[in-house]
Amino acid sequence: MKLSSVIFLGLSALAAADQRILAIPDDVELPQNDDSALLNLHKQLIDIPSISLNESHVSEFLAEHLRGLNYHVELLGEKERPNIYAYKGEKDASKVLLTSHIDTVPPYIPYSLKGDRIYGRGAVDAKSCVAAQITAVEELLKDGEVQPEDVALLYVVGEEISGNGGMRVVNDLLKKQWNTAIFGEPTELKLGVGHKGFGTIRITVKGKASHSGYPELGISANEILVDALYELSHSTLPKSPLLGPSTLNIGQMHGGIAANIVPADANAVVTIRIAADEEEVQKVVSSVLEKYEHLTFTFDSRPPQLLDYKVDGFESIVLAYSTDVPYLTGDFKKYLYGPGSIHVAHAPDEYVTVQDLEASVEGYKKLVKLAL
Repeated sequence: MKLSSVIFLGLSALAAADQRILAIPDDVELPQNDDSALLNLHKQLIDIPSISLNESHVSEFLAEHLRGLNYHVELLGEKERPNIYAYKGEKDASKVLLTSHIDTVPPYIPYSLKGDRIYGRGAVDAKSCVAAQITAVEELLKDGEVQPEDVALLYVVGEEISGNGGMRVVNDLLKKQWNTAIFGEPTELKLGVGHKGFGTIRITVKGKASHSGYPELGISANEILVDALYELSHSTLPKSPLLGPSTLNIGQMHGGIAANIVPADANAVVTIRIAADEEEVQKVVSSVLEKYEHLTFTFDSRPPQLLDYKVDGFESIVLAYSTDVPYLTGDFKKYLYGPGSIHVAHAPDEYVTVQDLEASVEGYKKLVKLAL
């Protein structure tokens, strides 16, 4: 998701505006189930607010946690909100990478446990994956099923804001090839077949203000914008037999300053989930919008991502959301897997079940052993 500086600054302002919510607690309370390293770690991660652009505390916690497990930890990217790259052994000779993200969307929602459901911001997206991946590797090492140098861990910031400061930066810094990378996202314990690409259209219309009683003296930016959006939303976009249709969402619209003034300015942000043929989508967007006078636009996009998914014992799933996968470049197998459903991610009742969380540990272990 390539977001403009407008959205970037908006998120910065949002994060800065609520320091009460974003402040790290003095003490991270442990869950009552002290014999479960998985549940303990998961709760500790949720207890630390890590809204995008404010991930420093969770980065610090995770780095110290992994050092306590005898990992060599490298801090990559921005000093204030670093990405965490960790491996065991004297040097990094890893063949398999497990990775996920440690930032969340706003607002912060504290941890709670109700029955078998663990609630909280990041409970499923994606602190469940982080906790399960670390636990899986530790269990494999304890049982002697992998060697310390076999596996590396990577936990990035900024995934929720188009990889800002995160995977795109890490990719340039590491320049490493593994046999396999296993990405953690909510996939209902299934392997992702692939996911749609993502396009962001930013439209600006510059009209001319006038008294609304004399509209012929002005140029209505709102009318131009509405006409363009209507045509764009009724355009035919490419489909994929695997990922389904490309879909368009008019997410934001702004225009005018008063009801009795012909509006001089209007703007909108439109997103497209690209199922196929990124270039064709760009052509459709351009052919519609370029014919409107007084209108300018930008279109940033990334293509759909197909993944490795044919593994015995795993069901598969097609995903409509986008991930960090395209930002980690290289010729190696890429799996997308994790506990819980994307349908509750970002929601006020975001949760993952204890059963799914524990099952995902076994899933990650199986994928690691398969990769080796």
